[in-house]
Amino acid sequence: MNLLIIILLITSLLLTRVALLKTAVNIILIQSFMVALACGIEGMEAGELHMYIAAILTAIIKVGIIPYALLNMVEKLQYEKEDHPILTVDASSIVACIAIVLAYGLIDQALPGADSRDALATAVAMTLIGLLLIMTRRQAIMQIVGLITMENGIYLVGLSVTKGLPLIIEMGIFFDVLVAVVVLVILTRRLKLSGMSTDISRLKKLKG
Repeated sequence: MNLLIIILLITSLLLTRVALLKTAVNIILIQSFMVALACGIEGMEAGELHMYIAAILTAIIKVGIIPYALLNMVEKLQYEKEDHPILTVDASSIVACIAIVLAYGLIDQALPGADSRDALATAVAMTLIGLLLIMTRRQAIMQIVGLITMENGIYLVGLSVTKGLPLIIEMGIFFDVLVAVVVLVILTRRLKLSGMSTDISRLKKLKG
């Protein structure tokens, strides 16, 4: 489990440094696979059937359907990339490192000696880094990647604290995320067709 936590942190940090949209989608695919694997390991340790189902749903939706849709979208975007974020690459990485330190400090203060301390701190850090991506990236695809990173972090929080939410709640979360990403992909495609770019900063030109 410690290895999974390290990989999740590395993938989250890498997302603050990538500019190529395809690379970002591939990283989020790996991150989602690690979350599905963590859910499967927890299910194995707890002996809960619904956690196996949740792990399979995570793999199908977040490792299969969503990355496939995003990669299809990226192929249509051709050579677009994140070339002028609100924060520079180095500044984003520094803020992400600060978020990780704050997350671990917060969990150490709130839950000293807890068994799931590392997993919970990593989950909080991922949520903060996902929010950072949404706030500082201009490309719509990168903002979708930030949304998925946030959701992965929130899901990992539930996994760490409750050892798995009831199956009906997990299914609701998965399909909410799936619908949200599908809608965002459609809007991104329309944005590309209308404005010849998925850089959301260009939408300021539509102000009256």
